[in-house]
Amino acid sequence: MSLKVLVVDDASFVRMVICQMLIRLGHTDILEAKNGFEAIESYKTDMPALTLLDITMPELDGLSVLKEIIAFDPSAKVIMCSAVAQGQVVREALDLGASDFLTKPFRLDELEKIIANYLGTN
Repeated sequence: MSLKVLVVDDASFVRMVICQMLIRLGHTDILEAKNGFEAIESYKTDMPALTLLDITMPELDGLSVLKEIIAFDPSAKVIMCSAVAQGQVVREALDLGASDFLTKPFRLDELEKIIANYLGTN
């Protein structure tokens, strides 16, 4: 079952890798955003079933984007993705409404488990 997924990361290579993983898992309705402003606009326009959101981005960081998305749609499924997995950052993201946290780089099976947990595709 293919669900609409929004991938937000300022690094094009990271977006490409995540998109390839999603395709391997059978998800072909994939949206991409290279910054926080694009992410908010895309979320409001396209209402993805799942958003994979980087924390560290220029212009508008992932935590600010998360706040905007949750304010717009409190039921949003947003998975924060970051190489910085400090406890304080993870706690703040979860307190702001993130569904979960993936530490980059993550494996295909970790992404598959997240999708199954939050979208009921298991």
